[in-house]
Amino acid sequence: MTSTLQPATATEAVKRPGRWLALSVLVLAVLLVAVDATVLGLATPYISEDLEPTGTQLLWIGDVYSFVIAGLLVSMGSLGDRIGRKRILLLGATAFGAISVLNAYATTPELLILARALLGVAGATLMPATLALIRNLFHDPRERSLAVGIWGAAASAGTAIGPIVGGFLLEHFWWGSVFLINLPVMAVLVLVGIRSLPESRNPNPGPWDMTSVALSLVGMIAVVYAVKETAAHGITWEPAAAGVLGAAALYAFVRRQLTLPAPLLDMRLFRNRGFSGAVLADLLTILGLSGLVFFLSQYLQLVQGRGPLEAGLAELPAAVGAVAAGLVAGTVARRYSVRAVVSGGLAAIGVALAALTRLDQSTGYPLLGAALLVVGVGAGFSFTVTADVILSSVPKDHAGSASAVSETAYELGAALGIAVLGSIVTGVYRDFAAPAGTPEGAHESLGGAVEAASGLPTNTAQDLLSSARAAFVDGLTIAAGAGAAVLLATAVAAWFMLRDQRLDRGF
Repeated sequence: MTSTLQPATATEAVKRPGRWLALSVLVLAVLLVAVDATVLGLATPYISEDLEPTGTQLLWIGDVYSFVIAGLLVSMGSLGDRIGRKRILLLGATAFGAISVLNAYATTPELLILARALLGVAGATLMPATLALIRNLFHDPRERSLAVGIWGAAASAGTAIGPIVGGFLLEHFWWGSVFLINLPVMAVLVLVGIRSLPESRNPNPGPWDMTSVALSLVGMIAVVYAVKETAAHGITWEPAAAGVLGAAALYAFVRRQLTLPAPLLDMRLFRNRGFSGAVLADLLTILGLSGLVFFLSQYLQLVQGRGPLEAGLAELPAAVGAVAAGLVAGTVARRYSVRAVVSGGLAAIGVALAALTRLDQSTGYPLLGAALLVVGVGAGFSFTVTADVILSSVPKDHAGSASAVSETAYELGAALGIAVLGSIVTGVYRDFAAPAGTPEGAHESLGGAVEAASGLPTNTAQDLLSSARAAFVDGLTIAAGAGAAVLLATAVAAWFMLRDQRLDRGF
């Protein structure tokens, strides 16, 4: 099916005053989420040392946020369409800031996992609302492409700001301080947003179906949990049962949406090949990237011995590339084609990840920096254009639901990536040959090995660290190869699924 996005109507063509100031508030919301997500990787070694989580608990700390947010995004996007996107954004931002305090002062791994889960509930309100408000603020397609590019660039900038600010804080304060940086951002967002953001909602939304909310939440969390546990421990009855439960819940969710007069998610959106292709590209791209990125900060610090601030600066090329590419992605897609830009961006990421299979303990920075720059450029092009396609494919009254689908793909991909690729790293790592007298906790995580080595004789500690670091790098390179395969396959799929897709050229 050929999908040509419809031009804006004459009524929509009126450009809203103050729309760029309003966009700045939405950018703050994106920064809030992006900074929180990226700063955790740097803090992981410190959390390991202080709270002493097991390897499984460490993975849960990393991905429970994505589990919960993936389960609630569709529901929260639909709720924003009903009660008002401005209202749910401001409520979510306030809750996000308050729960960040709970994360900062968590005293046990279990409490931190709970706090991260609650943060996911608040975070689920933010991302769909920001994209939906952009759809309603910018009716000129060219302006909307630029706004989406700025939105995406802000997310990428957050990935740079998070490690740098987080690295500075970790060198001067305790690990909980990385969560407290959310508070001033939240305060500015709420105070400015109250005055500058327009309210928008679906004028005829229908009731918010709680049964659909429950089915969506249970289905997403159970499926992701099943994948995570199977990847980590093999097929056992518990993850198998969770997978069956999740699949049944999602099947019931889809069937229910097809029968409701006002569904939580309009399944007819997926009949648009461009919409479906963009969503699939987002999901698989993040799946291929996230598990690797989660462990990259540990590689820079615990394998190569960089400080947290230096590790944050080392990851900067990815964000620089993504910001630069995101700002011009709409223009490039109009000059060439949507599928060329998206597929080319995904292929570039795949090649860069393939290059990272050459990593070893002493790899110089030029290879790593160049690969991260290419990853950033590819992601900036592909994510910006797919977000534009998804937003432009739906009526503005349903922008929240459509945005939620896009963000669900992103968060589900992140959770699956950390679960699958992270479990590859952890599985390879656990099998390393340790010298006699090594504590069991050294096999749980590389941070655990570093902690265990501090209490061993010098020669034994050096043997332990050498063996543990080599095993960690082996797992990391295997995960990079798996990620490269996923990205290159996704590039081919996007080339066919986005055929004939166009961005409207505007007025």
